[in-house]
This record gives sequence, C-alpha cells and structure tokens, in this order.
Amino acid sequence: MRLFPTAAASLLIAPVLMAVTPPVPRPAPEFVIQFPGGDQKLLSSYRGKVVCIEFLYTTCPHCQHASQVFGKLFNEYGSQGFQPIGVAFNDMPNMLVPDFIKNQNLIHPVGFADREKVLDFLGISMMERFVVPQIVWIDKKGNIRSQTSPMAEQKLLEESTWREMIETLLKEPGPTVKKTATQHTTARAKKGN
Repeated sequence: MRLFPTAAASLLIAPVLMAVTPPVPRPAPEFVIQFPGGDQKLLSSYRGKVVCIEFLYTTCPHCQHASQVFGKLFNEYGSQGFQPIGVAFNDMPNMLVPDFIKNQNLIHPVGFADREKVLDFLGISMMERFVVPQIVWIDKKGNIRSQTSPMAEQKLLEESTWREMIETLLKEPGPTVKKTATQHTTARAKKGN
C-alpha cells in the first residue's frame, strides 16, 4: 500500500523533469561567449549572419566530429554569411578550449561559457538529462530557427540537415536597416549638389 503513493508522486513529478525543447522560432536571448586570452563577444554582434552555435564538451567525440564538419561548412559557406561558433561548457573549458582548437585544426571561433548560462540559453533545466553537442540555428535577424532537443534527434545532427539549414537561411533577407533622419537629410543634400 505504501508503494502506491510513491509511484503516484513519481508520475506527477516525471512530466516536470521531462526534457522539452523551447518553441521555435523565437528571438535569441543575448549570450556572452568567452574566448581564450580573455576576449569575449556578444551573440548579437553576429546579427546579419546565419549562425550555428555548437554547445559542446571538448572531450566528446561527437562534438569533435561536429566541430570538424562545421569547419568544413565554414570554408564552403563562410563568405556567403555562415558563421559557426563552438561554445564549450564542460568542466574547466577555459583550459581545454585552446588544445581543442589546435587538435581539431579549427578555423571558426570556439569559446566557452558557464554550464548554467548555457543550459539557461538552451531552456534546459539543471535537473534534465541532455546530450552533446546541442545545436542551435539562428537566422540573420537574430531568431532561433532550430534547436536540438535535450536528448537530440539524429536527423538534426547530420551534415545533410546542416547544409539544408545553411542554404535555406542564407537565402532569407537580413535585418532591415532603419534609416534615420540624418541619413535622409544627407541623401537630400547630395541630390541638391
């Protein structure tokens, strides 16, 4: 008889702890990426590019492979506006990232961030199970368009899907630039001369 209340409590708690991917599309929240040497960059500074963030563990073979593929894709699509970014969040990433970059022969930026901030960005509870890499696609306007679920679907971790995502997002228009009164005045002044 005592087993029933425990089992019932487990069933009530289970849905709360189940991994749920936040809805997409949604605006990408601001995120700070630390880089070896003390530099840091805001995610918003990449606005206008198609951004793929690979949240990774430097010791994960799947993450290492994904980073190499993203490096290859960066060589192919970087000049068109594709920007992959690696963000390590395993233990002591600040010490591991330089060797990770060197060992994987990477040319795209790879930085690091605190685990709590990464999980918050991903919408994953500290209590949830998840796999790495976690891949997030951000369009030119700064909206998250795709994100792997915490336990990941194989299709979202395949190069063919990544190529399709890059090509689709590169075709979309970028953010609109608002013209200020100064720009209009300058343009009129140049016409008059």
